[in-house]
Order: sequence, then C-alpha cells, then structure tokens
Amino acid sequence: MGKENIEKYSARYALLKSVAGFWHNNVFYRKVIVLGRENIKPDDHIIYAPNHQNALMDALAVLFTHKGQPVFLARADIFKRKTVASILYFLKILPVYRLRDGFSSLKGNDEIFLKTIDVLKSKEGLVILPEGDHAGFRRLRQLKKGICRVAFQSDEATGFTLNIKIIPVGLEFSNYSRFRQVLTVAYGKPIEVSEYFDSYKINPERALNELRSRLSDEMKSIMIHIESEEDYEAIDELRSMINGKFSDDIRTPKLIRDRILVKKMNKLKFTDPILYERICYLSMKVKEKAKELNTDYRLLEKKKHPLGWLIAGLIGIVITFPIFIYGNIFNLTFLEIPNLQIRKIKDPQFHSSIRYAISLALAFVFLPIYLILSLFIFSSWWLGLLIFLTLPVSGLFAWNYYLEFRRIIGGFRIRNLIKKKDTEFSLLRSNYKDLVNLIAKI
Repeated sequence: MGKENIEKYSARYALLKSVAGFWHNNVFYRKVIVLGRENIKPDDHIIYAPNHQNALMDALAVLFTHKGQPVFLARADIFKRKTVASILYFLKILPVYRLRDGFSSLKGNDEIFLKTIDVLKSKEGLVILPEGDHAGFRRLRQLKKGICRVAFQSDEATGFTLNIKIIPVGLEFSNYSRFRQVLTVAYGKPIEVSEYFDSYKINPERALNELRSRLSDEMKSIMIHIESEEDYEAIDELRSMINGKFSDDIRTPKLIRDRILVKKMNKLKFTDPILYERICYLSMKVKEKAKELNTDYRLLEKKKHPLGWLIAGLIGIVITFPIFIYGNIFNLTFLEIPNLQIRKIKDPQFHSSIRYAISLALAFVFLPIYLILSLFIFSSWWLGLLIFLTLPVSGLFAWNYYLEFRRIIGGFRIRNLIKKKDTEFSLLRSNYKDLVNLIAKI
C-alpha cells in the first residue's frame, strides 16, 4: 500500500491493527474505556479531532477504539527517507507540508488535499490533531485552522455534497507514561460543517474562525480542561486525591467525575476566590507531605488499617511469591526492557509511545520463541501451549502483586505512624480531611 491507494481497505493492515490493538487495549493499558461510540455513523464522511497531549498514543487511542481504517495527517519532515515514508504510508499516514519545510514544498499539499478527499469519500475517516503539536498538560490549546480548512475545501471541491462531519474526541490518560494505566476515549456529537456553508460562501475566513471556535468548545466539553496556568498543578493533583479511587469505574468514568470537579474549580476561582485559594493550597500541601511520608491517597482514604487484614494480605503475598517470580519472565521482557530506552528520550510525552512501540516489537520477537521453547520442553503439546498461555496471565498477576505489596507495606507504615503519634502524619491526615470536606461542599 502506498500514498496512491491509502484510502483502500488493506487486509495486511487489518491484521497488524488487530494484533497491535490487542496489545494496546489489553496489555499496555489495563483498561480502555470508550464513551460516545454511538456518535460514529458508518455512512458519514468524518474528520476526527482529538486533543493532543501524549504524542503517538493520541493517534493510537483513536485507531484502536475505531473499527475502520482511518487515515492520519502528520508533519512532512518525518517522511524524508523513502523507507520510512513507505512504512508511514502503509500505516495510513499522510504528510502535511508547513512553511518551515520550505516554501516550495507547500505545493505538495495540493496532492495531499486531493488524497484527503478520496479518504473522506471512502468513509473510513480522516484524523487530524487540531492543536498541531503535543503538550503534556490537561488543557486544550489554541486550535490550528487547518482542520477547518480541510473540511470546507473538501466539501467545496465536491460541490458541497459530502456533508462532512467533525467529531471532537476527548482523550484522558490516568498517567501519560506508565504501563498498565487507564485510557478513556470520549467521542463527542458530530459537528455538521454544512451549518457554516452560508457563512463560508460570504466570508471564508470568518467561517473558519466560527467553526474553529465551535470545535474548541465542543472538545473542551468532553475532555479535562484546566484553565488556570498558575494553579494547574494543584487542580490536576486534586483529581487524583478526590477521584483516584474511581479510575476503573466504567459506569461513571473518572473522566466524567474529573470534568465536573475541574469545571467547579474553574468557576470557583471567580465566585469564591478565597475558598478556591484554600483548596489549591491544601492540594499542594497534601501532595508534598504525602510524598515526604511515602504514602498515597488511597491509603489516606481508609480510616483504619486492620492488622488482621494486613497480616492476611502479607501471608497471601508470601504464598503467591513463586507466581510473582514466574510472571516476571513476561514483565522483564516486555515491560522493563523498554524502560532502558526511555532515558535517551528528552521529551517525556514520547515515553509512552516508545514504551508501547518497543514492547510490541519485543512481543513479535519473543512470544514465538517462548512458544517454541514451551512446546520443546514439555512432552505434551497441549501442556506446552498451556504453559505458554500462562506467561502473560502471570505477568499481569505479577504487576498487580507488586501494587498490592506496596499497599500492604503502606498500611503497616501508616499504622506505625499512628502508633507513634507522628505530628507530620497527623497534619497530613487533617489537611486531607479538610480538603475532602471542602470539595464535598462545592
């Protein structure tokens, strides 16, 4: 597959997508929650507009929660090498030339524009990240006009018959870079580009600005948008303190709870600035003191840490230790090796992308080797296959084992702090309780 037929269905691409998607949705992330999927109609000509905070993972979030084979637009400088370009075309990525690529190169956008029309006609979907570049903040930045220009000009070039729709997409990562986090993808209601045709025919620039403003508002309504720059850290941390326990909730996902919380804080800044400042102050104090005392918010939530339960948990940890050791064959191969490469990457927003790409590549190499070894070592093929299948299961068990071990040790640590009547811990608990009560009031 090349640029000339990028909009066509590809069986090889479908196979790669199914394998890579399984790894993305079930191994790399512990849970992927999708909201608003009913807003995607298979017969519509759609442009998807996700927020851009986590490099390549933003595009993959749309790809692996979408049944079709959408085409993506990316900056042209990554297409310079022919080998790389051919791979990118196979992955259904088209280049977009910018002024910084050279004035003469802008002519290449004419060809790309015609190809985007083919993509939209195919109904597979076009994905454009309207912020242009990524930034690791839960805030929507100024949108570029490119996505609106593509929508208007594509419809205009086809006699305004495509009836293109732009679907805003809100992406939320419980953590930008770590393994086994929760990804939430929210598809908003489609924006009918045809609503702005009359305005576009009279004044194209005004119509572009109107559509861009509408898209910005719609995107903010389905993602976490922290307006304040000076209090960003306090409000961002507040989400973990108050809603962290709901990370895996599917009925009322944490994204929805966080949006409500952030919206209230954004409003509170103007309606009650004194209370707003108090909450931000407590948020930072709790964060700093919790880090200093090496505890987390889930441990603070519990009023008691019964000794019997902690001892029972510790016994369970000891009994299942062999499974933990076995599971680390999987984890060391696919989760730890990628970490060695992260140190070389200066942009932290690329860490997750590198981890995913390397872990997936290692899976293609080592899983067949582990399967062959299992079949070779055990006399019965079914036993060898069974042992092989226990590798990823035990690996995920080992990951949760480590988290549970930390919680148990944390419980013992808090019991010890309470027993010693540690003044710093008492202050932490008092501040945390005050913070939770203040949030409950708003």
